Amino acid sequence: MRLLEHGYSVNTTVRPDPEHKRDTNFLTSLTGASQRLQIFDADLSDPCSFEAAIEGCIGVFHVATPVDFGKNEAEEVVTKRAIDGTLGILKACLKFKTVKRVVYTSSASAVALNGKDLDLMDESFWSDVDFIRSMKSFLGPYMISKTLTEKAALQFAKEHGLDLVTLIPSFVIGPFICPKFPSSVNATLAMILGNQEVYSLMLNTSMVHVDDVARAHIFLLEYPDAKGRYICSSDTITLEQMSEYLSTKYPEYAIPTIESLKEIKGVKAPGLSSKKLLDSGFRYKYGLDEMFDGAIQCCKEKGYL
Repeated sequence: MRLLEHGYSVNTTVRPDPEHKRDTNFLTSLTGASQRLQIFDADLSDPCSFEAAIEGCIGVFHVATPVDFGKNEAEEVVTKRAIDGTLGILKACLKFKTVKRVVYTSSASAVALNGKDLDLMDESFWSDVDFIRSMKSFLGPYMISKTLTEKAALQFAKEHGLDLVTLIPSFVIGPFICPKFPSSVNATLAMILGNQEVYSLMLNTSMVHVDDVARAHIFLLEYPDAKGRYICSSDTITLEQMSEYLSTKYPEYAIPTIESLKEIKGVKAPGLSSKKLLDSGFRYKYGLDEMFDGAIQCCKEKGYL
């Protein structure tokens, strides 16, 4: 949506749908889509399927990751598909000489999960795969695949002279235009939705507005001096602070009390520093109020609340 608003012609991909029942109206109805948006079928299990979408482009955003939390797939399966899919896309970018830069979307789970007891981490930190395994979380395969795929992408780019930067968002929250309920919004609204099993993951939650993430992607595509990794995270809030914030701002919901949350145990993630991104000239436009207002309003409109 933001790329179209910036005047770009955009190729995007959706997973193939044999029954042709997938609703892409949320894409085709965007302003400018009829003139400047093309939708291609592609699947990360078949990296070559992305070639038609990449041919002729000056920039490529790789934002997808092949994971289905409901399937409980083995870590090795998820990781192999993610790495193979990403490297296949990067090979296509090399093949078509028009691509000037690739922006790969990583995740805070590739930075912060290493057992180090720090208040703040920057791009020099990497998550530790063995530490993630020791957490025994259902998100483990996803977290490991994001860590190893980002490393593989940076290594491949270095070896082949491909201009690649990685954007590392924390929990992405705000309004959403897709039909599916985004898992990050679902998790961040756990106290409103009553998803108690997620509380242990939210002891110290770093968040960023979806529109700031989109803007940061475009910024890194256009910023001539962009190199390496960039954390994109504007706010950090503890579980107790979230309880206080939500109960004050949204009294219509039965938010758990601070007292009731004291027994919650889990890994307390560090805050994330966006200093590198901000020093490059990027500025966040949104805070917690806009993140939660936008997400809750969207959930109401789409029947999730």
